Amino acid sequence: MKKVVLILLLLAVVVAATLSGCRSGDGKTILTVYNWGEYISRESDTIAWRGREYEIKDVIAEFEAAYPQYKVNYQTYDDNEKMYAKLDTESYDILVPSDYMVVRLIKEGRLQELDQSRLPNVKKYLDRRLDNLTYDSDQALSDKVSNYAVPYMYCTVGLLYNQEEITPINANDPTEVWDILFDPAMDSRIGMYSSMRESIGVALNYFGYSLNTLDSGELDQAKNLLIDQRKNVRPLVGIDELKDKYVSGELLAGVVWSGDHVVCQIRLEEAQEDPDKLQYVLPKGSNLSVDMLCVPQNAANPDGAHDFINFLYEPEIALINAVYVGYSTPHTEALKGLPAEIISNLSYYPDEETMQSLEIYYSSEAIDSTYDRIWQAILAN
Repeated sequence: MKKVVLILLLLAVVVAATLSGCRSGDGKTILTVYNWGEYISRESDTIAWRGREYEIKDVIAEFEAAYPQYKVNYQTYDDNEKMYAKLDTESYDILVPSDYMVVRLIKEGRLQELDQSRLPNVKKYLDRRLDNLTYDSDQALSDKVSNYAVPYMYCTVGLLYNQEEITPINANDPTEVWDILFDPAMDSRIGMYSSMRESIGVALNYFGYSLNTLDSGELDQAKNLLIDQRKNVRPLVGIDELKDKYVSGELLAGVVWSGDHVVCQIRLEEAQEDPDKLQYVLPKGSNLSVDMLCVPQNAANPDGAHDFINFLYEPEIALINAVYVGYSTPHTEALKGLPAEIISNLSYYPDEETMQSLEIYYSSEAIDSTYDRIWQAILAN
């Protein structure tokens, strides 16, 4: 009997500890959000952009005011693979992985299906073209993505360059566009993302290969190109820290997501410099990427996760984030509030023809393991 009582007491302690872990000190339910760095508005300010002024707000604070039962525990990462590595040891309520990582998480049973009835704003405002993209070679799996994830932002991958220092690039041929990244004359003046798929993808696109190839010869060429670049061009590698270096002129060119180009131009405009000093070129066959809001299978607060996702699709909130983040918004109403120069730019908001010329990263056991092995070999040099 004493053993039974002791076991029951231990169980009670475990349950109490688990429940208390989901509550903040003031009794509010904790909502843990794991997102990319600089990927949501966290300040109240006025942003000048293309001759217009936008009032932005701290979106996390706005959510907590609208839903006072929640306290947000907001954490950030800078790479899909780094985020993935944390999922075995940490619990999150919301993740914002890129499309190929969403597919991987679905295949591995790590995501919950979303309750669409709790996401009325998504139903009302989502650009449905993003539902119709092919996210996996298996069309049946691709069609399931919208059951598990909601588009948050999207972008293309292209070249940013300083046209005051570099001859204008008037082509979309991948070799012509990317060639500057591998030129030893640009030693220490190039920026590269510390991201596996973007780095390998640029090298594959440079040679005109598929971003999802498993051809060993093609992959060896891409690997050797990136190793040679690290030795002879010595690019500065990072994510968010690169943007200010493009603005200051320390870096003259680099691979960027289209949204980061927009942010750099906004910063130039705020500094009363010409935003068009930094140009963006989208090569044919490059990447179209969609970052998505999803709920992990082990989420402690799926109710709060649904409330948060729906809140991000409030028109005012979606516009604030689109302006602050600079990436392309899938929100049809927020889109109307953006500068005409932005929404008419096919590199930011591709039409059907442009979308068809781009490629989405796929995830499969073969691709994931092969690309990771190549990436580790690149990092070792």
